Amino acid sequence: MTTRFTGDKMSLTIERALLSVSDKRHIVSLAEGLESMGCSLLSTGGTGQVLLENDVSFTRLSTYTGFPEIMDGRVKTLHPLVHGGILSRRELDADVVEQQGIAEIDLVVVNLYPFVETISVPACTREQAIENIDIGGPAMIRAAAKNHRHVLVVVEPDDYEEVLERMKNKTVDDEYRQAMAAKAFRHTAAYDAQISDYLEERETFPETLNLALRRQDFLRYGENPHQRAAFYVREPTRQNSIAAARQIQGKRLSYNNIADADAAYACVQSFNEPACTVVKHGNPCGVAIGSDSRDAYLQAFATDPTSAYGGIIAFNESLDAEALKAIIEKQFAEVIVAPAVASEAIELAKRRKNLRILEMSKHEDMFEELHVKQVSGGLLVQEFDSRILDSTTLKCVTERQPTEREREDLDFAWRVALFVKSNAIVMAKNQRTVGIGAGQMSRVVSAKVASMKATEEGLDLCGCALASDAYFPFRDGLDFAAQNGVTAVIQPGGSIRDEEVIEAANEHGIAMLFTGIRHFRH
Repeated sequence: MTTRFTGDKMSLTIERALLSVSDKRHIVSLAEGLESMGCSLLSTGGTGQVLLENDVSFTRLSTYTGFPEIMDGRVKTLHPLVHGGILSRRELDADVVEQQGIAEIDLVVVNLYPFVETISVPACTREQAIENIDIGGPAMIRAAAKNHRHVLVVVEPDDYEEVLERMKNKTVDDEYRQAMAAKAFRHTAAYDAQISDYLEERETFPETLNLALRRQDFLRYGENPHQRAAFYVREPTRQNSIAAARQIQGKRLSYNNIADADAAYACVQSFNEPACTVVKHGNPCGVAIGSDSRDAYLQAFATDPTSAYGGIIAFNESLDAEALKAIIEKQFAEVIVAPAVASEAIELAKRRKNLRILEMSKHEDMFEELHVKQVSGGLLVQEFDSRILDSTTLKCVTERQPTEREREDLDFAWRVALFVKSNAIVMAKNQRTVGIGAGQMSRVVSAKVASMKATEEGLDLCGCALASDAYFPFRDGLDFAAQNGVTAVIQPGGSIRDEEVIEAANEHGIAMLFTGIRHFRH
């Protein structure tokens, strides 16, 4: 019997390989490399045809097993000679191998039917999806990974070059085989998770939540330089998501860049008219609707120019050269994200080579995703907070009704408040923010922060609208708002002191709407 382990690191000598891949990338190069090193090859139908066309010698698996592929290829590798060859514990199973005529397999190269790619096609039928659930592939991968002491398993075409190099250098050692086995089990686990998610598509909160995520990139660092970080994405990746954004220019995105760009773009997608959002540390510091992108940016920037420095800027319309020119003249920005970028803007951006510019499809189904937050020992999972205003629950509770302009500003402020960390206060006038108070422990303090920001920038609060993400627990919030020129308020209502708050609004001549829903954001 051939000795397959040599040296201190127990390097594996590969004499026989099984190749059965859906992704044919680089498979010919791998097969030629294996053949040149004297490795005999077994292969299934589709892979074998590619080898045949490229004059690579191999034995068809059906010839080796003496059993043909049947049921349109559904059954081709599920055979004792195949799995015996993969699972053989060499010396321990030597007698069985000899008695049954099993050819021991040292290398298993398998990747799976393209299930994710199949279901990503809009016209995909359920029958097509089911037929792209691989059975034999995962079985071979798992068998080889289980028996990694004797077998090397490879699931990624990008690993073929290293496999050949290690074979030449006799470094297919224990450590490498174990690492590849772990990778293989991750591969099949993700595959199973994608299938179960597809089959449970009507179940919002399944009994077991499978998160099949692929590492897209290592990041320079996390929220702080001493924290390591990486970016993982779902498969299939939604095209209208930050994971699929196309970076046109600039430095690599950081952890905070990605989080803030996603927050900024989600906020600006709440509006149909040309709009701009400037985000800093997860919070909008300026939002506005304008006649065009440039106008929207200038008004959003004017809310809080100090905080806007180093911020993330998002548009819901194409970024043109005029808007970009205004940004360059006004501030230092880390990232600009838009659904499209004009060629003139791309040329202009080259003056700021470190400025990151992202092109990102619109969030048509943004509100369909579940949001996940990690806590010690588990995850909190919830639906996206998608409700803006509900006409069936919206009611005016004060003696004075809001004017049409006030209603427009109330609607605008409420949409922005959804994206501001609690306790959130948003002051708006003429479809632009004039003050934002975020993340305070006291609601009245949030109102004071919003007013302070407006005062610092010389913005006129007289006649502005105010949105509060949750109810006012005391009348002090309304008293403060009135003192600062607020004439209309929108809030959820529901406090035990609602009557006291309504009375304060009436005393000040403030029109107030109750939404019946709140927008806490933590």
